[in-house]
Amino acid sequence: MIEKLFPQSADNQYHGHKLGKWLLMFYTVKSFVAGSIHMFATDGGAQSIASITLDQFSQGAADSVVTIFGLWGMEQVVIGFISAVILWRYKSLIPFMALVYAIEYIGRFASHWYTPGVTTVHTPPGAVADYILVPLTLLMLVLSLRETK
Repeated sequence: MIEKLFPQSADNQYHGHKLGKWLLMFYTVKSFVAGSIHMFATDGGAQSIASITLDQFSQGAADSVVTIFGLWGMEQVVIGFISAVILWRYKSLIPFMALVYAIEYIGRFASHWYTPGVTTVHTPPGAVADYILVPLTLLMLVLSLRETK
């Protein structure tokens, strides 16, 4: 398993299940879309999507939250770019990228245990989607490690 996650050399040979690769394509597109929204929306999606009441914050606090959302978006775009390169040129690293996404999504899902949390008007769509996206990352990881003929 370690050799599949961290191959000695990266090439364009993928031996995992086909669905694992398709799931990685889905997460790659999702990274670009969500990251672009967070980077380019005037509020970073903090109020318009996540329902954080920025209008009740001081200007400095609201600007800080928008900046953090923009930086988070940049991180998502960078991970999406790395994932796209792996899908295009280095398919032997698909299990590694599936592990990266699994760590990211599990970490975000579990963040309420190690951060004070965010007060919102309603549950943000990402928090609801994580109930599907977290298990899907684990499925993607398992399928990418599974040897096919």
